[in-house]
Amino acid sequence: MFHSRAPLAPPRDGRQSEQALAIQRGVGRLFRARGFAIVTELTLASGRRADVIALGPSAEIVAVEIKSSIADFRADGKWPDYAPFCDRLYFASHAGVPSEIFPQEAGLILADGFGAEILREAPANPLSAARRKAMMLRFAQAAAFRLHGLFDPEAGVF
Repeated sequence: MFHSRAPLAPPRDGRQSEQALAIQRGVGRLFRARGFAIVTELTLASGRRADVIALGPSAEIVAVEIKSSIADFRADGKWPDYAPFCDRLYFASHAGVPSEIFPQEAGLILADGFGAEILREAPANPLSAARRKAMMLRFAQAAAFRLHGLFDPEAGVF
């Protein structure tokens, strides 16, 4: 028998500020409305962890780097490391951060806890077939492991 319950809260690892989590939520809603599925905090083959990876209906892979302040942007120069793992790369921030600080080489999303809009489209840099397959597998496994962890939290503890 199916029992309905309240929506599950996403797992938090403590690294994100409340502002960053609100931006993440808005970005998720934007991509969901466009038919994309998202995985947050996805570890890439390089060892870097992308804030948001979105997988589109035509297998397009988008990476989103969330920056919640000017200091957050200035303290983190690793954003170019995400480009080899996506077809498009965006920054996402909120209205309190000046948009002119973000590089033109990436797209720009303005977000809050309720939604988001793309202010500047990201240039397309299509992945190779092998990289796309590897990213789709990484995405699928992360999503499946997280889903399994929701209904069997002790499954990964051995």
